[in-house]
Amino acid sequence: MRETLPLRPPPRPNDATMVWNGWGDPARRPGLDGRDERVLAELLGGPLPHTPSVRLEDVTLPEVTLPGPVLRRLAGIVGDGHVRTGRLARVAHATGRGYADLVRLRRGDATSAPDAVVLPADHREVQRVLEACAAHDVAVVPFGGGTSVVGGVNPQTRARPVISLDLARLEGLHHRDATSGTATFGAGTRGGDAELALAAQGLTLGHLPQSVEHATLGGFVASRSVGQASTGYGRIDDLVVAVRAATPQGTLEAGHVPSSAAGPDLLRALLGSEGTLGVITEVTVQVRPAPRTRAFAAWWVPDFASGQQALRTLAQQGLAPDVARLSDEPETRLALAQQSATARAYVRARSRRITGCLLIAGWDGQGWQVRGRRRAARQALGAVGARSLGAAPGRAWASHRFDTPYLRDDLLDRGVLVETLETAASWRELPDLYRAVREALTAALAERGTPPQVLTHVSHVYPTGASLYLTFLALAQRGAELAQWAHAKQAASQAILAAGGTITHHHGVGADHRPWYGHELGAVGALALRGLKDALDPTGICNPGILLPDP
Repeated sequence: MRETLPLRPPPRPNDATMVWNGWGDPARRPGLDGRDERVLAELLGGPLPHTPSVRLEDVTLPEVTLPGPVLRRLAGIVGDGHVRTGRLARVAHATGRGYADLVRLRRGDATSAPDAVVLPADHREVQRVLEACAAHDVAVVPFGGGTSVVGGVNPQTRARPVISLDLARLEGLHHRDATSGTATFGAGTRGGDAELALAAQGLTLGHLPQSVEHATLGGFVASRSVGQASTGYGRIDDLVVAVRAATPQGTLEAGHVPSSAAGPDLLRALLGSEGTLGVITEVTVQVRPAPRTRAFAAWWVPDFASGQQALRTLAQQGLAPDVARLSDEPETRLALAQQSATARAYVRARSRRITGCLLIAGWDGQGWQVRGRRRAARQALGAVGARSLGAAPGRAWASHRFDTPYLRDDLLDRGVLVETLETAASWRELPDLYRAVREALTAALAERGTPPQVLTHVSHVYPTGASLYLTFLALAQRGAELAQWAHAKQAASQAILAAGGTITHHHGVGADHRPWYGHELGAVGALALRGLKDALDPTGICNPGILLPDP
């Protein structure tokens, strides 16, 4: 079956920017109607209050501490118009887009804002900016699309001046090697723009995280991101071929050949480095022909465990769908509650019941490849008692999968704590991990008097295990939202590590996961990472306070 629905993200104007106190373009917010509000109020146990954001002019900013001579030196490197100290520029670069970030901004707290925003044009200018900042003890926070949800772009120091190094001018397709199947982009190229440039040549990268509209290729590498079809296309780890980075010690180039045994792989060291070792300026990725066939399908699965069993079978046979999204019972129920009566009648007619879990799968490729893998999925799911729902639910998911961050803004307006976290574990450990994190979140928020809804889905599968993506919602405690959030975050993070999960599967470490990263890394691992940091950034100017555990 030929499916014409585009996998690539929605188009955006070339000058689209992130709204300072929310996500993306406010005009694209889907909005909540009265029925949505009633469903949420019933689920969360109370009315939804109106909690508006302050105005930009009422946001609190710290004084600029960057000395005038340093500002002039930076302007001499990148040009007068590309060193910005205005209110909007500083507020827009004060945080990422996690829940806690947005709560602070909406309250009017931008005390983490940098002293200046600097926009270099190329690798050479980035290198010169780093040299100047090292000479004057100025901290440098690399900034791609600003979509980090774990505090990865939030300046963590006020002990010395700090700049946000915005890489937006390092964009575009620099080179394509048609023979080798690679493409080289400026690190500031947004993911959606990269896909559009490749699509014009009949190609795709296939890396589409939910943040792709604003996130950049350099950000993908720096945070080791995962796209929504990465079960089939691979993580960015699998797709990146080479990276060029500027460090305070000079240029670091890693990768370029398909495989090498020449010592430890420095390319892998840059993956997930979050700007702490230097600034990624250029990324070479593997590309492939755009798929000729795209298909979606959905099933009712009797329960979460049997859905995992079917996905494990497919992954271990090398036949997993490119998109594999298995919702647990609570997430499935909420999805049904938000659907129309017609959609619920359709589901009831096809499945004979409104229980169980929804599984959405998607495939890309040549027609024969898609047909073969769909047959394998039908067999594996049939073996666990799943019932087919056809293609419509999968197409609906694909049409709206980039809307969720916009929906969060509507929920914040209505006083709802809404946050996500993700982890991964082996297939053996996954059931215990799922129970432990759900129980920890439920107990932690109930202790605050705000019992939550905890929704979970499997979003990526591997032969040895899978990821879990959790969303939790509760009525926010007015004036104590950050303490409420931190209490839940701490409980969930401790439960993840105790159950054998990773502290992050694809969001990155940032500042929010840093307290637990050291436990996962181990003492010797932390020592090795600190040694690499000291070698490349001896004065510690590159994104201090992010990623690395305390000595």
